[in-house]
Amino acid sequence: MINFCIKPRNSKLPASRIRAHQPNVILGFLISCFILFFPACRTLPTQPPSDAIATTIFTEPLAANTQNIPAGDFNILGRISVQDKSQSFSGNFRWQHMTASDEILLFTPLGQAVAEITKDSAGVRLITSKLEAFYATDVESLTEKILGWRMPLDGLQYWIQGTHSPLTAAEKDLDRKDQVIAIRQDGWHIHYSSFTPARSDSPMLPRVINLFYDNLRIRLVVDNWSIE
Repeated sequence: MINFCIKPRNSKLPASRIRAHQPNVILGFLISCFILFFPACRTLPTQPPSDAIATTIFTEPLAANTQNIPAGDFNILGRISVQDKSQSFSGNFRWQHMTASDEILLFTPLGQAVAEITKDSAGVRLITSKLEAFYATDVESLTEKILGWRMPLDGLQYWIQGTHSPLTAAEKDLDRKDQVIAIRQDGWHIHYSSFTPARSDSPMLPRVINLFYDNLRIRLVVDNWSIE
């Protein structure tokens, strides 16, 4: 099992060196704290401003005998950051979604492979940077076990396009222009803070999405949309 939690190394510096540079060490520590914590507070809002919500829509799941509405096909490139009580991760991702399959590649900021996640009719597979392969029936439980955080792929294929999954009940907050600004579904809170068109003649699609589940925070920034 791979653990992405980074632990500090035990290193001992000479006492004289610590004393000689103590002001610089303290200053550097304070600057590091400011850099680490201020962006997190600024980019991970707990909820949209109440005055931005014009309408809240409640949707019921489709009937059991109703055919599911598949999410539209897409191919996107972007950035991802993950944070919870015990770990954090940031990097890049590529996600190709088709009606019958998904392929998600996770990279470090320097472009090194972290994991490849695929889902198709045969199930779910996750391959790590060490070329270890793991299998499961759903992405959420597999990523939580191997990566340490859950990726809600079943809902995310819809949320990433600014809509709710038709399989379960949901709440959607809309602004005065009927643009979705938040979705609450399956225990997840999805907040949208920026939109962009995939093409000049296409509707606006989410660019910056923040997902919240208990203590887990996932931020997705889509840099390139390609609608299939």
